[in-house]
Amino acid sequence: MAAEAEKKHMALVRHTFRKLGATTRDLRWRSERHPNLARWRMGRHLLDLTRRGMGDTPKLATDGQPVRLPRAQISEEEAADEAPPEPAAAVEREQPVVTDPIVEEGEARRRYEQALAAAILFQQNGSLPFDRSASLRYPPNSSSKKSANVLPRSSSSRARSLTDPLLHPHQLVNQDVKLDDLETSHFVLVHGGGFGAWCWYKTIALLEEGGFKVTAIDLTGSGIHSSDSNSITNLSQYVKPLTDFLENLAEEEKVILVGHDFGGSCISYAMELFPLKISKAVFLTAAMLKNGQSTLDMFSQQAGSDDLMRQAQIFLYANGNDRPPTAIDLDKSLLRDLLFNQSPSKDIALASVSMRPIPFAPVLEKLSFSDMKYGSVRRFYIETPEDNAVPLTLQESMINANPPERVFRLKGADHSPFFSKPQALHKILVEISKISSA
Repeated sequence: MAAEAEKKHMALVRHTFRKLGATTRDLRWRSERHPNLARWRMGRHLLDLTRRGMGDTPKLATDGQPVRLPRAQISEEEAADEAPPEPAAAVEREQPVVTDPIVEEGEARRRYEQALAAAILFQQNGSLPFDRSASLRYPPNSSSKKSANVLPRSSSSRARSLTDPLLHPHQLVNQDVKLDDLETSHFVLVHGGGFGAWCWYKTIALLEEGGFKVTAIDLTGSGIHSSDSNSITNLSQYVKPLTDFLENLAEEEKVILVGHDFGGSCISYAMELFPLKISKAVFLTAAMLKNGQSTLDMFSQQAGSDDLMRQAQIFLYANGNDRPPTAIDLDKSLLRDLLFNQSPSKDIALASVSMRPIPFAPVLEKLSFSDMKYGSVRRFYIETPEDNAVPLTLQESMINANPPERVFRLKGADHSPFFSKPQALHKILVEISKISSA
């Protein structure tokens, strides 16, 4: 009697999992159209087939309670969708199959374990690893030398933009950095005209993840600084948050200044005032001026009737139209083409609601440098080839006129590489920090 009961039990198990195979195939087809409906029906089938095939509902939860699968929210359109016709292969599987009982029992147990694993996924609000998305869900074999440092793949089947990389700095670069061996591990980030400290959020996250200390400055009238851009009358007033910060540094502490865009003029001003507190200065597609030159002088080299920068400029006259302009705003409709032509849409949206007018008086101010102060600070330049605001020809013109120690190039970067190429920018900044004075 026991042998006969066991035989009937195994026959029921085989029938159960043949049905499970056909059901999985149908639901895989349905998931292409209505994933919520497929998810709910798969959950019901798994529990129903498990009960009929192996007895009582398995105790899966850690607290000893049986699995309870909540019904997903299903739209009327999904509920009205009919199941596809039964595939021919599934019908054929219903025919009696003569196999080795031991092999069949092992296969039944394997499928039972898969059913339990799938039910656990549902209990944890997971999703079934359908074959169509397996390549996106599982990373390559980590035992391969070529794939040892490969990023973990996303569980999403949504196409990901190559200009919107995942941020996993501890897996990508600079594993060999020893902060104690560096002259300084403190970066001070200075934004460009119209931007604020907010624009460095990716760079801040990457550097801090690597153990560096980072300070991002909001210049006067920028970011969350309370001053009105129209009230700024000179460069000293505009750069005051940066100079105050450097002045209050400990006597022996040094920093690496990074200036973007108009921020290049700002860090140059600070280099003349505090050369002993600045280890290195990095000009990121920035104004790198000569002695006696203003930022306006530099930008006027590229100006033309069809220049995109000139088209985007909107002059503001807070003191009246009969007085000189007080600030420059940028046409929001041209921001993408001018500053963010390679950047992710979400970062462009952030910039469009965060950018503020650029004070005009500091742009006109001519700077005075000395070899003993400004000239004693090591300078590095980072080029951005896809830049529409400061074209590569203008960047190279500044480099040739005032050569830095080294020049780096960020391939594929627009005027905002902290958005378009954050990983590559991070790698270059860390490389610069490792360059010794010897």
